[in-house]
Formats: sequence, C-alpha cells, structure tokens
Amino acid sequence: MFSFNMLLSVLALTLLVLSAEASTGGTPNHNYDLSGQALTDLYNTPVQKAEWMVRPLGNLPGIVGPVSHTGVRVKLDDDSEWLVHKGSGYGRSSQTVVTDAEHMSPAWETDRKINVERETTVSDLVDAGGANYNPLCSNCHHATRDMERRLG
Repeated sequence: MFSFNMLLSVLALTLLVLSAEASTGGTPNHNYDLSGQALTDLYNTPVQKAEWMVRPLGNLPGIVGPVSHTGVRVKLDDDSEWLVHKGSGYGRSSQTVVTDAEHMSPAWETDRKINVERETTVSDLVDAGGANYNPLCSNCHHATRDMERRLG
C-alpha cells in the first residue's frame, strides 16, 4: 500500500510540474542568442565561480522543494555571468541551455555556492546537464546536480 501511495504522489507531482511548465510556455524567445565564433568562445571558456540557483516553477507563488526550477549560474574570467539550466522545450539540439544572467528573472535566488575544484568549461556543464528532458528522470534538478558533480 505504501508503494502505491508513493507512486500516486509522484504521479500527482509530475502532472503539477508539467501543467505549470506548460502554462508558462517555457523560456521566452529573446533576441540575445549568440552564434558562430561568439558561441564557440563562450562554450570553451572555463568557469571561475558557480552557484546553485532556484526559482518558483512557472507561475507558482513560491519555491516548494522539488516543485521549483533550478540551474547553475556561472561567472567567467571576463566577469560575465551565465545561467546553465534545463527544461522541456528550452533548446533546439539540447534541452540544457545557456542564458545571459542579465536576463534572469528576479525570482531566481542563490541556494548555495558550488565549489569549482577542477577546470570545467561552459560546454562541460551543458554536456553534464544532458540533451534530453524527462520530468521523472532527467529534469532540471537532475541536470543541476550533475553540473555540480562535474565542477567538483
């Protein structure tokens, strides 16, 4: 009986996450995308500092444990900051994307600092986040944990 209740809870949580993400339409399409050499240079740049970031999921009023959205904000040697995060429909070739931190919503909060213990590039974090999104086994929380592991 306990396993049935657990399964039912996971299913309800998954449906809540999917409906909240669907209601926001994912990440808005802005005109600040990098391409060509600028994108290659960004992806090849080593991460200097990193923070685990969290925000409410979709239009929800607050952060409630796993019913939230997470990512890693990185600072590079040129002092620019970027958010690496994962979501359904966020990217074309990969669901883990890199966004200029200047365009982050004020709803994002720093959860904690992440120790950068080995050389890691932005590309390494995108790879760690994974290309495919699955709400149960490859979502933003999994990607953020995998990025943290890559940094340490």
